[in-house]
Amino acid sequence: MEIFDSTQKEPQPTKQIFILSGQSNMAGRGGVDKNKHWDGVLPDDCLPDPSILRLNANLHWEAAREPLHSDIDTKKTCGVGPGMSFANAVKERLGMMGLVPCAIGGTAIKEWARGTDLYDNMVTRARAAAGDGGEIKALLWYQGESDAASQHDAEAYKANMEELIHNVRTDLDLPSLPIIQVAIASAGDAKYMEKVREAQKAIDLQNVVCVDAKGLQLKEDNLHLTTEAQVQLGHILADAYISHFAP
Repeated sequence: MEIFDSTQKEPQPTKQIFILSGQSNMAGRGGVDKNKHWDGVLPDDCLPDPSILRLNANLHWEAAREPLHSDIDTKKTCGVGPGMSFANAVKERLGMMGLVPCAIGGTAIKEWARGTDLYDNMVTRARAAAGDGGEIKALLWYQGESDAASQHDAEAYKANMEELIHNVRTDLDLPSLPIIQVAIASAGDAKYMEKVREAQKAIDLQNVVCVDAKGLQLKEDNLHLTTEAQVQLGHILADAYISHFAP
C-alpha cells in the first residue's frame, strides 16, 4: 500500500533562467519622465504572467512585474525595460521562466570586470537562481553607452567584453552559455558611439549573438529607449534567442 506523506512538496518545474545585465537601457527607463517619475503605463507585452518569475534583491523568487530592476538599480528611477516583453514572447516555448535582473545605470564595462562588486553580485545572483532548481539559458547584455565618452574606452571595449564573456562562462561553469548583446542605439553627446558599436558587432565567439537597437525610438534625452522601443527590443531579443538557441 502506498503511503501518502502530506508534508512532501510537489516537484517544481525547472525554471528557464535569463540573466538581464548591463546599464540603464537594460534596467529600463521607459516611461520615466525628466522629473524622475515612472508613468506606470504597461503595454500588453509587459503584463505579468504566472509562468514568469524574478529573483529579487534578497535572492527570493517572486512574480515578475515592471519595473523589473526597481530593487536592483536603486539609485535611479526604473521603468519599462526589455525583460518582460522578452519573457512574454518566449514563455510558450519555455514554460516556467526566471528573470535575474542585474543591470545598473551609468556603468562602464570596466566596472563589470571580475572581482568588482557589480560582477560578483551578478554571478552570485545567477548561482542562487540556478541553485534553486533553475537552468541558466542565456545572458542578455545591453551596455556600452558609458564607454562611448572616450576613445580609449571605446577602443578597449571589444577586449573587455570578450574577457567578461569568458569570465562569466568560467565562473558559472557554463562554457557555452549563450550571450545576446545589444549594439547600443545611443550615447547622449558621447563622441565614440560608433566605435563601441563596431566593437560589439566585431565580437566573434561561439554562442554570442549581437542584435542592433539602432533605429528604435529614443526619449528626449537622446539616450534612453521609450516604452514602445523597449517592447520592440524585447521581441528582437526573443527572436534572436529562438532563432539561435531555443530547442
